[in-house]
Amino acid sequence: MERPIIEIDEELCNGCGQCILDCAEGALAIVNGKARLISDVYCDGLGACLNCPQGALRLRTREAAPFDEAAAMQAKAQRELAPKKTLEPLLPRKVVERIGQNAELEKKLRRELKSHLRTWPIQLELMPPAADYLEGADLLLAAQCAGFALPGISQDWIAGRVPIIACPKLENNEKLIQRLANIIKTSKPKSITTLRMSVPCCNLERIVREAIGLCGVDVPWQTHVVQPG
Repeated sequence: MERPIIEIDEELCNGCGQCILDCAEGALAIVNGKARLISDVYCDGLGACLNCPQGALRLRTREAAPFDEAAAMQAKAQRELAPKKTLEPLLPRKVVERIGQNAELEKKLRRELKSHLRTWPIQLELMPPAADYLEGADLLLAAQCAGFALPGISQDWIAGRVPIIACPKLENNEKLIQRLANIIKTSKPKSITTLRMSVPCCNLERIVREAIGLCGVDVPWQTHVVQPG
């Protein structure tokens, strides 16, 4: 039968995962960094996932199997119950050669490569506005360079906050403003702290100010500037 069904433009898709959150039937998945339709029978064709920041999704009428809601929900439930795969941390080749048979050293190195972050992604442009960890949270909007400039950023700045990074110099500022406005409007964070570099191009204050103005939600915020060493 012919019916509307989702179609994904791989060139535009950046794997942000917004469509995964929007699809109640679980018809989509991120595979190799791109959104994929798991099966035609899981897609109801109503387009709840069309809120794609990149405009990578659209509905196209074509031959497709009928939507099977029961099968879609059953498959979604099975995926949610399945044990999550643990990614093996990667070690540089010379490190692997050096540790050789030293099990204790290997264990220490692998432990140090484990992320301290509890939320992901942290790039503003990729962050899903409706992520549960954003709701009522204290946000830290930091310049991408700040993590390299401040060795203690995890303990001194990220602790107790949800970290978000952006670079006003290299990224589309209008997209950053729109994404932050959507986050504020949807999740209503408790506060926003900006951590920017001292260079003029790192104007995170403008991103926050215009985002708050765009969404019309008043959020307490403060800014801090990383000075050169």
